[in-house]
Amino acid sequence: MGDIGQEARVGWQAEAIAGFARSELFDRTFQEGMELVEETAAYLDGAGRQDSKLLSRNAALAYAAESMRLTTRLMQVASWLLVQRAVREGDMAPEAALDVSYRLGAEADTGRLAAAEPLPPPLDELLVRSERLFDRVRHLDARMYDPGAADAAPMPPVLAQMERLKDAFGA
Repeated sequence: MGDIGQEARVGWQAEAIAGFARSELFDRTFQEGMELVEETAAYLDGAGRQDSKLLSRNAALAYAAESMRLTTRLMQVASWLLVQRAVREGDMAPEAALDVSYRLGAEADTGRLAAAEPLPPPLDELLVRSERLFDRVRHLDARMYDPGAADAAPMPPVLAQMERLKDAFGA
């Protein structure tokens, strides 16, 4: 794909980012994400500390690992959502949000550590909710930022014709 095709793809992606940032879906996702971050922090700093003290050594190790994974997952989602909000509020150009450093990182391992006893139900619930949110945000990220998604969309006819002329004349 030549320069015009590349420009078209960047334009398409920038418009997708800006459109999402203005959407009701963004509003709901942002609110859900930030509420989950606050709820998780309150649990881990409050009742979760007490819950973890009641666990066996192995279960406490699993609790520590899962709470670390939970907070990492939520911080990735929160960072991604804050970039989208910056686009919405005009603090960041949609084209700047295309930088790979703003993409949602992949989760290293989604398998949970096995413990002899189950994790406290509130932690389990937060884990499940955060996994669902992460999966939804990862899907949104892929749709907006994945170059393959833009390449799969047909190039507008005028841009396709300009690209052919450029190739024909070696410009």
